[in-house]
Amino acid sequence: MPIATRAFAAVASDQPLRPYSLQRRDPGPADVVIDIQYCGVCHSDLHAVKNDSGGTRYPLVPGHEIVGVVIAVGDEVARHKVGNRVGVGCMVDSCRTCPSCAGGEEQYCQTGTTWTYASRDPGGEAVGQTQTQGGYSDRITVDQAFVLSIPDNLPLDAAAPLLCAGVTTYSPLRHWKVGPGSRVAVVGLGGLGHMAVKLAVAMGAEVTVISTSDRKKADAERMGARHFLINRDREAMKAAMGRFDLIINTVSATYEISGTLSLLGLNGTMVMLGLTTEDLPVRAMPLIMRRRSVAGSLIGGIRETQEMLDFCGQHNITSEIELIAPDEISHAYERMERSDVRYRFVVDMSRLSAES
Repeated sequence: MPIATRAFAAVASDQPLRPYSLQRRDPGPADVVIDIQYCGVCHSDLHAVKNDSGGTRYPLVPGHEIVGVVIAVGDEVARHKVGNRVGVGCMVDSCRTCPSCAGGEEQYCQTGTTWTYASRDPGGEAVGQTQTQGGYSDRITVDQAFVLSIPDNLPLDAAAPLLCAGVTTYSPLRHWKVGPGSRVAVVGLGGLGHMAVKLAVAMGAEVTVISTSDRKKADAERMGARHFLINRDREAMKAAMGRFDLIINTVSATYEISGTLSLLGLNGTMVMLGLTTEDLPVRAMPLIMRRRSVAGSLIGGIRETQEMLDFCGQHNITSEIELIAPDEISHAYERMERSDVRYRFVVDMSRLSAES
């Protein structure tokens, strides 16, 4: 039988999220049913709810930083058992056969990744659901291939943001081979930035945080950053020219990045992680003169996400969070738009039943 599910959903771009009921599919042979305990709040949730890119279909249940406990499994499930601590990130399926999927990078599926919310839901017909609905809910049914194991030593609430913010920063650090001796700068100390700092430090890098003010300098140093650079300080920026091998840029706003590019050394790369719907102006000369690159990166595949979770377990890395109730999500969105969160909101889904 379909699984009755309580949730919080957006019903329009200009209205607060509200209680919502939906049906999850009964588990098939390869499915895992999860009792969701916590769900992180990502800035992309806000973009989707506000319909910033167009195409949002309401009602929409956001949330793709999902952690909880397995409560049922299909007959063919071997990876997970009832009672296991598990997570679900940004994806719940892919074609599994294209070169990207075969290479363990399902986020780049050439047929089209099935995202945790707002994608066509091929398994939803049986319960009258045309699009996937996310983790601001108390239950979810997911194929075992897209369910991750959460290390036992990590608290579930603070582990939730690892499913997006964690792997989004871990993946480029691994791809550009960060390790002892690497000089890494992180632009912006927010939900993504603070994870980039913690992960890069654990990999052995010398980390610098670049920000607009010294408001978060003490936090950056506590997380392991060796240096703190204010980008409005022209002399300090000039002194840092050519210093870094890799810059992780987490800023979502549009700005002229050539000044930051000049901080890269020969063959250095700036990786853009912040979502913006506008073009980023880039001048050719700073790229040409030092063979610099500007690149992008999108979350990580399932295999890499599990690797990241295991790495965080080994190094006791979690996100720094503010725990909120479901009826506080809309207020949290308002604070996110003001950059007023240190450093990730997480929704306590156990408080859903009392409110919906």
